[in-house]
Amino acid sequence: MDRATAIFQQHRPRLLGLAYRMLGTQADAEDVLHDAWLRWHQQDTNALDDAEAWLVTVTTRLSLDRLRRAKTERQHYTGPWLPEPLVGETEQPEAELERVESLSLSFLALLERLSPEERAAFLLVQIFDYSHAETAAMLQIAEDACRQRVHRARQRLREGRPRFTHSPDAQRRLLEKFRDALESASVESLQALFAEDAVHLADGGGLVRATLRPLHGGERVVRLYSIIAQRYRHLPIVHRLQWLNGAPALLTWVDAKLATVAWIETDGERITSIHSLRNPEKLARLEAVTNPETGASLS
Repeated sequence: MDRATAIFQQHRPRLLGLAYRMLGTQADAEDVLHDAWLRWHQQDTNALDDAEAWLVTVTTRLSLDRLRRAKTERQHYTGPWLPEPLVGETEQPEAELERVESLSLSFLALLERLSPEERAAFLLVQIFDYSHAETAAMLQIAEDACRQRVHRARQRLREGRPRFTHSPDAQRRLLEKFRDALESASVESLQALFAEDAVHLADGGGLVRATLRPLHGGERVVRLYSIIAQRYRHLPIVHRLQWLNGAPALLTWVDAKLATVAWIETDGERITSIHSLRNPEKLARLEAVTNPETGASLS
């Protein structure tokens, strides 16, 4: 392995983590890394004072360009847009807790509240621990402008985060009860699980059946899942809890095909929101590496 390749591979986990958090899909993140790799090999790497800064800068700018295009395209997306699980790549063991938690699907969905520019500044400063001065240089903006972007991003995230809890134990416990309620088609069990003001979001991408707008209210969410449980009760269905993006998720196979990935937010006692990813294009990578017989179960 030549020196340039070795340097790129050394920084690849950080670059992929940044691009994935920027874009919310692994395919787009890997495309960005491929473009960054090509640009890296066009450089005289021996003349660079700081290889990491160069690579992070290029990856950030490529991600920004792609995210701006994606935001425009998503205006025509059918129903809510949810992030795609990360498959086969993990954070380094020494990664700080905040950076690991920022990989969660719930947090990635929350990042959709930000503009591309706010998202880049926030991730570089808050998650990847670059200074405002370093981040400003990477984004080619004034340091004061960088601070303003990070401040606005924090405000927007706080507005969406009061009901967001990153408690894997509570999530796992409630997902287990949710799985049991679906398997028994018990309306009473479902009613006991959801908060009064619970929210349901589903992403079918216009390719499979899914609610096209957020569903607000625990009663409406319970009614939806009661219908789903009854409809599929006699089909060959397998539910399995697995770790995805550092948090528990419920995977559902129908006729041996991965049909849904669901993850939740809780208040510690009840489910406050549930996200249901059903878009088969976003499930394809995960389906290729897991199945109901050999998946890494939590229970």
